[in-house]
Amino acid sequence: MELTDFDRQLMAGEHGPAAVFAMDVLLSFAEAVRAPRLLDITRAHIDGCLYHGQVSLDFVNRLVERGGRVRVPTTLNVGAMDLLHPTLVRTTGPEREAAQKLMQAHLALGCESSFTCAPYQTRFRPHFGEQIAWGESNAIVFANSVIGARTNRYGDFIDLCCAMTGRAPAVGLHLDEGRRGQVLFRLSGFPESQANDATFVGVGYLVGERSGLRVPVIEGLPHPHSEDQLKALGAVAASTGSVALFHAVGITPEAPILQDAFGPSGIPQETFDIHPKDVEDALRRLSTVRDGTPIFAVSLGTPHFSIEEFRSLVPLVAGFRPAEDVQVYVNTNRETYAALEASEMLAQIHKAGLVVVTDTCTYVTAIIRPDKGVIMTNSGKWAHYAPANLGVDVAFGTLEECLLSAAAGRVVRTGK
Repeated sequence: MELTDFDRQLMAGEHGPAAVFAMDVLLSFAEAVRAPRLLDITRAHIDGCLYHGQVSLDFVNRLVERGGRVRVPTTLNVGAMDLLHPTLVRTTGPEREAAQKLMQAHLALGCESSFTCAPYQTRFRPHFGEQIAWGESNAIVFANSVIGARTNRYGDFIDLCCAMTGRAPAVGLHLDEGRRGQVLFRLSGFPESQANDATFVGVGYLVGERSGLRVPVIEGLPHPHSEDQLKALGAVAASTGSVALFHAVGITPEAPILQDAFGPSGIPQETFDIHPKDVEDALRRLSTVRDGTPIFAVSLGTPHFSIEEFRSLVPLVAGFRPAEDVQVYVNTNRETYAALEASEMLAQIHKAGLVVVTDTCTYVTAIIRPDKGVIMTNSGKWAHYAPANLGVDVAFGTLEECLLSAAAGRVVRTGK
C-alpha cells in the first residue's frame, strides 16, 4: 500500500498512541478491501455509539484511555438512550448505565453530541464532492445520492478509526469509477400528481431488494416534493438491500441525464421495469396485519423527522387526539427539537398528545412496550426492521393514515 509521510507519522506514534491503534485497524481494513492508498476525509459520522454489548464500550474506552481525539468534525448516530428524556427509556440496571457511558465516551473523544441518524439535515451537512467517512446506512445513501458527497458503507469501529486518523481507504464510492450506475430501474405510469410519500418508499423497497451490491439508476421517478421523500427512498433501499448510492435521472446531482449515471459504457448490467402495481405490492409486504386491526402505538421519524416534516405534521394534529391507550411517538434530532422549542410547534405537538423522542429511535431502544399488539408507522425502514428487532406486528401507512389510525385505534386507509 502506498503510504504518505502523514500516514507514517500516525503509525510511528507522532500523533499519540490512540492514533497508532486506530491506524493499525484502518490499515488492516484497507488491505482487506484492496485499497491502493488512503485519502483525506473532511468529516465522519459514527454508528458505534448504539450499545450492542461490552465490546462496544471496550473499543471506545481504549481510545479514550490513550488520550485520543478525533481529527475531523465527527457526528454521532443514535445511541440507546434519550439523554434529554431519559424517563422514556425502559432499560434499567447495568445495560442502561453502559449505554450512557458509551455515548459519553464518544463525546470524550471530541465527537459532536448530535445523536441522529440524519446528520445531513443538520448544520453538519456535507457538500457535493466532499470526501467523508460515514456509518449508518440511511445517512450514507443520502450523502452519496442526494448531496453527492463521497463515502463507502463504514461499519462500527472502522468509521471511528477514520475519524481518529482523518483518513479512509481510496476505494469504491470514494472514486469516480466506483460511483457509476450498474443496474437500471425504469418507472412508468407514475403521474406526478399521484406520487405521495408512500410511492418513494415502495420504489426504494424494490430498488433495495433487486440491486444487491450494485449501484442502481432510477429513470422516470416522479420529481420529489421535498428531499424527505428521497430520504425515505434511500433509507428503505439501504434496509431491504445494500444500497449506498442511487442515481435518480434528472433529480440527483450526478445524473442529469441517463448517460451521466452510467458513465462511458452507458449499458446497465440488468434492467427492471417498475409499475404502480409493483409499488402497491411492495407496500403491502411492509404490513404484517390486515386493515382494521387494532393498534396501540404509532412511530414516526425513522430516519429522524426534519423540521420540514414537523411543519407538515403540525397542521394535521390540530384538534387531534389519539384513541385511548394509543401512543404516538416522533423520533428526531436535538437540533430539530431545539427549533421546535423555539417555535410554537412543540407546544402544539404536545397538546395533541404526541411524544417526541430524541437521541435514539423506537425500533432500537426499549421505549414502546413490544408485548401489547400492533404498531403503525410511515417509515419503510421502521416497518422492515421492527418485526425482528421488537417482535411486533407492523402496519405501514402514509402520515395521514397513521394519524387517522391513531385516532381510530385501528388501521385505517384513506383510499388515496
